Amino acid sequence: MEEKVIQKILEATRKNKGAALCTITNTYGSSPGKEGFMMAVFEDGNIIGTVGGGILEGQVTKDAVEAIKLGKSVNKTYILSDAGLKSKCGGKVDVFIKTFSRRNKLIIVGGGHVALEIYKFAKLLDFYIVIFEDREEFANKERFEDADEIIVGDIGKELENYNIDENCFIVIVTRGHEQDEIALKSVINSSANYIGMIGSINKVRFIFDRLKQEGLQEQIKRVYAPIGLRLGGDTPSEIALSILSEIMLVKNKGRLEHSKFVEF
Repeated sequence: MEEKVIQKILEATRKNKGAALCTITNTYGSSPGKEGFMMAVFEDGNIIGTVGGGILEGQVTKDAVEAIKLGKSVNKTYILSDAGLKSKCGGKVDVFIKTFSRRNKLIIVGGGHVALEIYKFAKLLDFYIVIFEDREEFANKERFEDADEIIVGDIGKELENYNIDENCFIVIVTRGHEQDEIALKSVINSSANYIGMIGSINKVRFIFDRLKQEGLQEQIKRVYAPIGLRLGGDTPSEIALSILSEIMLVKNKGRLEHSKFVEF
């Protein structure tokens, strides 16, 4: 059973799903679970394995789901008496809840030169990376070898059908303004943490004006466009660095200021 529990934890992490491994580390007195019992808990509350069943298992599951949300591993002690979990066992159990949180997900819409450089930088920052493209020659494992997902097809439809939540950061860098507009419309009402679109001021204004005509004037206020911090430089690598810098600023709630020491 332990092997199956660990296997399911590994499967969840590979799919970028939150999970927790709950292990009984000590027992005192009478307890339904014994030292070494293991249980996997997933972000949706499903479990595999056991820490003894009953009230104890229900409480451990609840605490594990909360730990996954917070992204913190915790040691918990459960009192199996009327003074604790209202159990008649009368013992006490220590459980270590080791969490495996989801990685931040970077959705790169487009597979061109800038997208490739963004992908390279993002791998160094341990993002879970998803590539969206409608051209297979620009979206494959030879080009994006370590991408976690590569989705080829109609960009608008694929984005609309993809689960985008607050853990997602979206970069729109397709081959032209028509695809950029389609991609932006597909994600603009999502709960993504960040939405950025590449383009000149004139291009951005053109697309924004069209979206305003469709009643999306409030939604476009959350879009970072033209994308990236003004770091200077116009090579694909330099543009990618400016984009990832902006994303990290948003993700970490940073500040645009130098870290240089004050001179005395």
